[in-house]
Formats: sequence, C-alpha cells, structure tokens
Amino acid sequence: MKKFGLLLVGLIALFVLLANVGPLISLAICLAILYFGFKQFMKSNSTGAKVAWGALCVIVLIVAVSHIPAILGLVAAYVLYLVYKKWNDSASTENDPFSNFEREWKDLNKNE
Repeated sequence: MKKFGLLLVGLIALFVLLANVGPLISLAICLAILYFGFKQFMKSNSTGAKVAWGALCVIVLIVAVSHIPAILGLVAAYVLYLVYKKWNDSASTENDPFSNFEREWKDLNKNE
C-alpha cells in the first residue's frame, strides 16, 4: 500500500513538472539575463550605462516574477526527488540480506 501511495504522489508530481517545463525554462533564461545584467551594472562606470543596465534588470526581474508557475514546477521536482528517495530506501531495507541476520543475532543474544 505504501508503494501505491508513493507511485500516486510521484505520478502527480511528474504531471505537474511536465506541465511547467516551459515556465521553468523561461525562468532560467530570465535569471541568467538578470545575472548578466547585474554584473554589467556593477562593472559600468558611466551614469548612462548604469541607468540602462538598471532598467534592463528591472524589466527582466518583472518578467521573471511573472513565471510564478515555475515555482510549482520546482516544488513538483523536489517532491519527485523525495518519492524516488523513499522508493529506493524502502526497497533497500526489504531486500537487505544482512538485516535478517542482524535481527536474528540480537534475538540470540537476548536469549543467552
């Protein structure tokens, strides 16, 4: 039953992530442009260049903020990672041949 729940949550997270691939790519591009613009703003010496780079940064920041659905995509990617991690964690403890040995060894030591 636990595997079914993980599968269901994983599928929902996958569909949400796939639905938000476009905004995620667009947000990444906007953040790269914003980073480049900020670096150029800090390097420039003239007032006109600083105003131009600052205006570009503000415009790109406004565009980046409009990609709010990308945050849902990031949350879905994180949930998908957690589901993957839990899925492998439960599989490794169930199929570990040494876990039964350790449990039996503890039981034998209790009886002595």
